[in-house]
Amino acid sequence: MSQKITCFLFCLVLTAISLNAQITATVERSIWGAQTGILGIWGHNESRLSNSIALRSEIGFNGGFVGGTFVEDNFQWILAPTLNVEPRWYYNLEKRESKGKVTSKNTANFFSIKAAYNPDWFNISSSKNNSVVENFTATANWGIKRTLWEHFTYEVGLGLGYGVEFWKQYGYAENDNFIAGDLQLRVGYTF
Repeated sequence: MSQKITCFLFCLVLTAISLNAQITATVERSIWGAQTGILGIWGHNESRLSNSIALRSEIGFNGGFVGGTFVEDNFQWILAPTLNVEPRWYYNLEKRESKGKVTSKNTANFFSIKAAYNPDWFNISSSKNNSVVENFTATANWGIKRTLWEHFTYEVGLGLGYGVEFWKQYGYAENDNFIAGDLQLRVGYTF
């Protein structure tokens, strides 16, 4: 009888360990997707670095508007290329999973440090005369990412950091440093 109880307890402990291992939430190995927001369109990949950290790499177009009395036609729009790298720490994956909430496609809250490079290679705009000043920004961000219907995502985020505009290439004596803000309001599709 004691052997049966010992065997039963051993199986119970193995089952509990197995279930606990399954509950441990991790970021996805690799996610590809496309997103759009108020001002732009981007393609991205998130690759797992650890159980809670993913490296997001992104290429796309940031958008903007220009208006006023010194602008032809009083209103213009522009899309300029951007390259971004952003390690993200998804800090509440396990808490979401323990409550039975969705964690697929890295659905969780995150902290990140985003490095963005905006080159002056080319642009798409409503005027031939528009250009952008090449710049680099680094921001510390907080955000949320949620998945709807398995493939659709939305993100909301806010960040603050440092930036530099490279004016020397245009013949100016110095580059400009500035405080950079990052507001993310995006919807997208993951593959």
